[in-house]
Amino acid sequence: MRMIKQVLIGIVCGAVILTSGILIGHFGINKSSSSGPTWVRDVAKDVDESLIEIFLSEVDNIQIQENLRELTKVPHMATTAGDEQTVQFMLKRWQDPETGLDEAWREEYMVYLSFPDPKNPNKVTVVSPSDAVLYTAREKEKTYTPDQDDPDVVQPYAAYSPKGNPKGKLVYANQGTPSDYKLLNETTDLRGTIAITRYGGAGRAAKAINAAPYGVIGVLVYTDPLDINDGLMSDVNETYPHSWYMPPSGVERGSFNSRYGDMLTPYLAAKEETYRIPVEDITGIPPIPIQPIGFEDAYELICELGGKAAPAAWQGAFKCTYNFGGPGFKLTSAFNNSDVKLDIFNHEEVKNSSNVMGVIRGSVEPDRYVIYGNHRDSWVHGAIDPSSGTSVMLELSRVLGKMVKQGKWRPRRSIIFGSWGAEEFGLIGSAEYTEQYFTKLSERTVAYINVDIAVFANATLRASGMPSVQNVIFTAAKQVNAPGLDSTSVYDNWVRYSNRTSPVHGTIPRVGYLSGAGSDYAAFVHYLGISSMDISYTYDRSKTNARIYPAYHTAYDTFDYASKFIDPGFVSHQAIARTAGNVLIRLADSLVLPLNCSDYAESLEDYLNTAVTLYQQQLKEMNISMEPLKRAVASFRSAAAHLDQEIRTSDLANETPLKVRRINDQLMLLDRAFLDPLAFPDKYAYRHVIWASSSAGKATFPGLADAYANAESSGQSSDWDKVHYHLSVLSQAIEGAAHTLVDVI
Repeated sequence: MRMIKQVLIGIVCGAVILTSGILIGHFGINKSSSSGPTWVRDVAKDVDESLIEIFLSEVDNIQIQENLRELTKVPHMATTAGDEQTVQFMLKRWQDPETGLDEAWREEYMVYLSFPDPKNPNKVTVVSPSDAVLYTAREKEKTYTPDQDDPDVVQPYAAYSPKGNPKGKLVYANQGTPSDYKLLNETTDLRGTIAITRYGGAGRAAKAINAAPYGVIGVLVYTDPLDINDGLMSDVNETYPHSWYMPPSGVERGSFNSRYGDMLTPYLAAKEETYRIPVEDITGIPPIPIQPIGFEDAYELICELGGKAAPAAWQGAFKCTYNFGGPGFKLTSAFNNSDVKLDIFNHEEVKNSSNVMGVIRGSVEPDRYVIYGNHRDSWVHGAIDPSSGTSVMLELSRVLGKMVKQGKWRPRRSIIFGSWGAEEFGLIGSAEYTEQYFTKLSERTVAYINVDIAVFANATLRASGMPSVQNVIFTAAKQVNAPGLDSTSVYDNWVRYSNRTSPVHGTIPRVGYLSGAGSDYAAFVHYLGISSMDISYTYDRSKTNARIYPAYHTAYDTFDYASKFIDPGFVSHQAIARTAGNVLIRLADSLVLPLNCSDYAESLEDYLNTAVTLYQQQLKEMNISMEPLKRAVASFRSAAAHLDQEIRTSDLANETPLKVRRINDQLMLLDRAFLDPLAFPDKYAYRHVIWASSSAGKATFPGLADAYANAESSGQSSDWDKVHYHLSVLSQAIEGAAHTLVDVI
């Protein structure tokens, strides 16, 4: 009996202990599951809108102003002592213990650059038959402020122009396009002549490359006041230092090569031990000497030219008739029977150039990169190009770095900042970076944000990019106040200045395409196929015909110029920092990448409609069908809609992280699907079949447009075969891209 009692007590106690354990376990597990491990919360976390508000409030226009003041103290052309000074400044800021990044370092490359000889300046003269000098063009620009008199201000020159001393009769070749030289050659024997051309219409190097086949032996290039100054020409009361317009002696320097990256190490990073091609194998540079001059000197030369009057479209702002040239000067001119002589003493050398890199490591997906970049080097002081962009980058990295250092924030994905070197010589720093880290960047980069010239002027936002980035730019722009306009967002101000009608969205701001190689986005777009954008503030194009801000690449692009004429108060710089920084945070922190495939489909449909209108009838006659291209675009639209629907209808914060990762990879890798390394054999490092450069001037697929224009001109069956080839390339690339957006097979 006593034994039975002990057994019963044991059973009851066991039951009590078991019940207690279950209850404790139940409530313990329930409590734990409601919060979960910290990584569960981090994986499901989306962008924090309150953090964006804090970021916007802390971006300081005065900080940007002081950044610019520091960056423009001395000229900082690539690889000079001034450039090294800016390298050290960037490293100091990004390594600051309170506001710096997780890590900052320099990446060095040995690159092929071109310089004038400071001891033997380039000269342009008019010489008589006995070689007496009748006129000499300015060797340096007129100075108005002490900084413009800095001994490190490089004389105006054409980088990569060969040295030489050509002498010949002068002719006027307008913009130096192939059609310009063709027309000029119909009226004038161009053999042995010097051609004077104006900026615009053709690339810098092309003005000489197009001239050489006609026997031209040297080229001059200048900026016509009609194209940059709205016709104004006097520095007494019209141009700088009284306004933003280029003064008469202003000269646009530049790189006169037609491809990007280091020219001796194509498709290879330009490290010291890297194989280099022979110099004589370099292509895309001027075959004959070329030199830029100011419009005050161009005026003296052009207005003395003889021969027939050039067409109305060739006339500029000078108060004279622009003639073709006899060749040479008028019989009544003091220069009659005289030649123009170029004495060019440029030299090339391989020099060490640095990128400055910085990183904020991601907390959840550190192997996914959002890259934000701008070049650091300039031709002279470079207040607007590029230091406006560098000043903005330093300010947004200061605000973000401070948040990280204080433990208030760490992005979901890693943010990489790039301060590229030697951009002005051909986008070299960014191109070498993409070549060195080709595989890693191809597999891991979400997007690239480029802010080069942050502020051209202070009227409105301007943005270009892949169609998929349009929406995130719009979202960011709606949250930023337009400078100087109460209760108006950057978005609302932008849509007033530049807009289009979307069949889906209605009236929206017009976002351009990155179809050329105008800045450091080129290698990311064309070589790597990374979703990219370029953002800036610009001017009201209804009020000026200036093709760019007038001090571009001159000695007048200084802090004084920027603060007086471009952005007094630096509030447009502040708006760009807020907008670009907002985009950066969203790309780095959003659970699902804010990239929109349906917007991409809309652009492909626009391109298709243009192609059908322009080419379908003729192609039918050539027995070439456009139906595969139509089907491919329709397939892409369907796949994009499917993925968008999946994103909208899924509760991704509560889905498996692998599903989120899969969708994000589809979005991230979309543009890689449009890469074809064989599509453009004549275009170095252009692989993107939708956004490659084109000479046809048509708003449609570039390879198709160029092939069609060539076939139409030649009439050769082999050229029509190339049209068919590009149709097939396009159709299969677009169809292939569509397949990346649908469910796994």
